[in-house]
Amino acid sequence: MREITELTGMVLKSTPVGETDRRVVILTKERGKITAFVHGAKRPGNPLMAVCRPFVFGRFRLYEGRESYNLQSADIANYFSEITENMETACYGSYFLELADYFGREGIEASEMLLLLYQSMRALLKPALPDPLVQRIFELRILVINGEYTEQPPGQAGDSARYAWEYIIAAPLERLYTFVLREDAQKELSENVERLKKKFLDHPFHSLQILQMMQDGY
Repeated sequence: MREITELTGMVLKSTPVGETDRRVVILTKERGKITAFVHGAKRPGNPLMAVCRPFVFGRFRLYEGRESYNLQSADIANYFSEITENMETACYGSYFLELADYFGREGIEASEMLLLLYQSMRALLKPALPDPLVQRIFELRILVINGEYTEQPPGQAGDSARYAWEYIIAAPLERLYTFVLREDAQKELSENVERLKKKFLDHPFHSLQILQMMQDGY
C-alpha cells in the first residue's frame, strides 16, 4: 500500500495533461514547491476538479511517484473564488502566485512564504486596502524572505514611507496588512519597492504585464 503524505499548501499553477488529467504546482509549508498530477481531474463529477485551480488553499493528501506527486484527496480551507470575480484583482492575485512560483524551491520548507501568500490573498479581498498598496507590501516582504532587500528605502522617502518600509520588513505576517498610507507616502513607497525590484529581480511576470496594460487603458 502506498504511503500517503499530507501537505498544507496553495495551488500556484494548473495545466491540462492529456484529455482527463491535470498537473498542479503547489507551494507547501513542509516541502516547498511541488508538482503533482491529478488523474481524471477533468472527468465530470470528479471531486478533485474544484481542487485543481489556482488560489486554492488547504491540506493535500498525496502519494509520491518517481518524479512527482499524485494527488489523492484534499481538504480545502479556502478557494479564494472571490478574487477571480474581478479581473483586476485576479491579475494582482495571479501576479502574487507567479512571484511565489519564481521564489519557491523544491524540498525547502516554505512556511513563511505560504503564510505571506495566504495573508496577501485575504488582503486583496479587503475593500479598505488599496490593491496597489497590497502589491508593494507583498513584493517587499517576499524579497525580505529571500534575503534580497535593504534595511532602508534605496531612494528618497519621507518619514511615513520610511516607517512603512521598516514595518513591512519586520512586522509579524498576521499584522502585515493593517495600515494605509497617504497618496504621497504610498507613491514614495511604491517607487522605492520598484527600485529594489530592479536591483534584485530581473524577470518578466505575465500577470503584471496584463495588469499594467489594463491600468494604462489598453
